[in-house]
Amino acid sequence: MASDTGDRMRIVIGYALWATLCAAAAGLALSLIHTWFFSSHASAPEFWRTLFEDVATTVGIAAGQGAVALVSGSVLAQLGRGLHATVLLGLLVGVFDFVMNFLQMAVPRTELGWVPDLIILAAVTIAITAFGSRSAAVAP
Repeated sequence: MASDTGDRMRIVIGYALWATLCAAAAGLALSLIHTWFFSSHASAPEFWRTLFEDVATTVGIAAGQGAVALVSGSVLAQLGRGLHATVLLGLLVGVFDFVMNFLQMAVPRTELGWVPDLIILAAVTIAITAFGSRSAAVAP
């Protein structure tokens, strides 16, 4: 039983790292799109400053989503549920981030503000994690 929980936790840790990488990659792509097409910058230093600020924010948000994935996955593992298809789950986190942030960038009226955005990202990460969990089969 303890080994079973340990195995589930290793999967949760791997999933949390993968979800963080997927969210960071989606944010990096969006940061490049934002800096090149949606922001105004008169000089090269302003371009790089905008890009650096976007990337720093993106990495912070991705780390937060990874922490949410780790905590929610840990709770599920303690409840005897294991995560399945974690590669796809992490990709879903990244795709959702990209779509939500691109929509807010392209249609500014959809921007809700930092607090609602972070709550939405955390809630969706929890939902995706829960969606990928299954009850662990009891060995005879």
